[in-house]
Order: sequence, then C-alpha cells, then structure tokens
Amino acid sequence: MEKQLTQILFDFNASAEKDTAVAEPPVLEAPKASQPTTSPIPALIPKKTGSTRGRRSLKDINLNADLIQVPEDEILFQKQYYSIGEVATMFRENQSLIRYWETEFDILQPRKNRKGDRFFRPVDVKNLVLIYDLLRRRKFTIEGAKDYLKKNKKAEEQFAMIQSLEKIKSFLLELKAHI
Repeated sequence: MEKQLTQILFDFNASAEKDTAVAEPPVLEAPKASQPTTSPIPALIPKKTGSTRGRRSLKDINLNADLIQVPEDEILFQKQYYSIGEVATMFRENQSLIRYWETEFDILQPRKNRKGDRFFRPVDVKNLVLIYDLLRRRKFTIEGAKDYLKKNKKAEEQFAMIQSLEKIKSFLLELKAHI
C-alpha cells in the first residue's frame, strides 16, 4: 500500500498576483522498492555540536588554553576599566567562572559600581592571565594555585619573564620559517 505524500510550500516573498491564484501543491512520489528509503530531512538538520552549558571537557580546555586573546600591554593600559563581559571574551570563559575566581583569589580586586557591575583594571587583567596560566595551562588546582601565589611572592615577575621568553621563541620560530 503506497501512500501519496503532499508537500505544502509557503512563499512569503511572492507578489500579490500570486496570492490570488491558488497553485496546486506538488505531489511527491513514494520511494520505489529499488530505491533506498533514506529521508532528506536528516541531512537538513545540523548535527548537535554539544551543549554550551555546564562544565567543559578537559580536552576542550587543553585545546583552548593557548588561545586567549589578551592584548599587548600598550593596548591593554589604554583603557582604565574593562567590563566582566570584555574580560570573559578575552579569556574565552564564562563570566560566572571569572566571578568565582574573584572570590577565590585575593589578588583579584575588581571595582564595583553601585549597581554591582564589576570593572577590571588592567592590573586585574594581568593577574587573571597569571591565574589562567596556573589553572589551565599548568594544571594547578585552585588550592595549589593559591599556595603557589602565597609562597612565591615573585610569581608575577617569573610569569612575566616566561611570557617574554615565549615571545622571543615564537619570533625565532617565525624567523626560522622564513629562511
């Protein structure tokens, strides 16, 4: 028993002349026995890439650890304050995670207005880079990162030195690639 399928088409860009004339909808033929019975509908629906809610996998965190987009110091210090949304996009993290890090680490002291909005100074952004490096790249736990920051008073200087050495390394690799 083969059933005739009909398709209803909506044309929202049609002119007024077409609205007065009623067109008969096209009739789709049912698949024959020799044809595979695959439906075109699953091809049109995009595959789910995963939920954006909840905790990210360690694999995703590892892939994105080196992709933070914090501007250079000259550009960073041109503004006095950055909103939490701007900071979250720099680090590709949720705003809630940055608020959580603020409660956990004493070196983060963003300003708050009467409404309660957080505004991060460039110094706070630099401290967030240090915290991000400890937690995401070097895989410290939060407690371990707190201890590291308490015990190593020169941790910021060491981190700045490591960053400058990484810049020199990338420059030399780029120079080697052009030779």
